[in-house]
Amino acid sequence: MLPEEGIRLRALSRFWRSPAFPAGAGPDYVNACAVVSAAMTPEAVLSALHRIEARLGRRRNARWESRGIDLDLLACGAAIRPDAATEAHWRGLPLDAQMQLAPETLILPHPRLADRAFVLIPLAEIAPLWRHPVTGKTVGAMLAALDATEKAAMVPFSAPFDG
Repeated sequence: MLPEEGIRLRALSRFWRSPAFPAGAGPDYVNACAVVSAAMTPEAVLSALHRIEARLGRRRNARWESRGIDLDLLACGAAIRPDAATEAHWRGLPLDAQMQLAPETLILPHPRLADRAFVLIPLAEIAPLWRHPVTGKTVGAMLAALDATEKAAMVPFSAPFDG
């Protein structure tokens, strides 16, 4: 499904089981991160990811609902979308606001990637030196700052792919 969308897989983390977020929102999730390449804008990549989700049965009805597939665009190199102030605003929203509000445009890097073990643990396997273009922190530094309990809840399923 990726090649027909013009996206090439470069690396894939292991698959990790994690508790649903927010806590109690449903069954455990399976999470992974991938490094891809594509000759298109980040907005076009996100549209392609949404088309893949739809082909796999995803229907976007309610924010943070239980879902069988969820493909997020976490970052695109050092790109910041739409600008650093907007990204910082969304990154700084308290959890209750995050659960109710949705941006009307693509925000890069993903505003909450630094807060989530289910993102940072798989990302650290394939891009540990990637540096957040707004905060300057590496994936490793963001992961080290997370609560140990959240990290301990992650359970690996598989070996990483590098191809």
